[in-house]
Amino acid sequence: MFRRKLLALDHHQPDAFDAKDEQQFRNMIVWLEDQKIRHYRVEDREHLRNTESREWPKAFVQYLEDLGCPYPTDDPPEVLVDWVLGTAVRLEYGDNVAIYQSVNISQPSGASADAATSSENPLDKFDYDSEEFKVGLMKAAELLKISPRSNDTLTMLKAVSTVISNRMSKEAIAHATLQAAKPEGYSIALDDVVLGFDTGGTCLLGWQPCCCCPVRALMAYLSRSRDKSSCSNLEATAYS
Repeated sequence: MFRRKLLALDHHQPDAFDAKDEQQFRNMIVWLEDQKIRHYRVEDREHLRNTESREWPKAFVQYLEDLGCPYPTDDPPEVLVDWVLGTAVRLEYGDNVAIYQSVNISQPSGASADAATSSENPLDKFDYDSEEFKVGLMKAAELLKISPRSNDTLTMLKAVSTVISNRMSKEAIAHATLQAAKPEGYSIALDDVVLGFDTGGTCLLGWQPCCCCPVRALMAYLSRSRDKSSCSNLEATAYS
């Protein structure tokens, strides 16, 4: 995931870095500051170099703020380290513009060309700089409710990949399956609801119970009853 940038920075293990490993993550930040970015003076890097300290997260947050990181400091570590790597690449290029401009870019030949052509990874066939890819990436970010806070296509791709990986993990799928299996409740017919009192007569046969106060419900029925004279005693009883 970070291989291309690590190769551009001449990192000694570009294929072995795991941003989810806390110790590797911290060591990478220290290496980038010491070897490539050099934003702090040497004597001011002590808090960042002390990767075993409990205060290291605070030092890292301050480091991001000092570098002008546009992302929230509680974003996934993959997003944050990718931005720091991008900053290091930009500074590295700025220090060696003449060297990079003198490189003659040519098509691979021989075995390397055959290996590139025969790659079975569909991601290798994408043109990450094409407008079609960028539009599709923005649509994916919108569906996942990711705010497009950067014009860097690779950074946005990393954010989309992180969200999808988290939502499609075994734990997330198991949790969603468990929630879907929970009953949503059940309905009950009003005829099965016990009134809680005895009407004492037959004039209320067929009356449907109400969820409101029983006395109010009873008086509402009495006001609509055709035979008011037969229910007058019951009305008096309700208010007694």
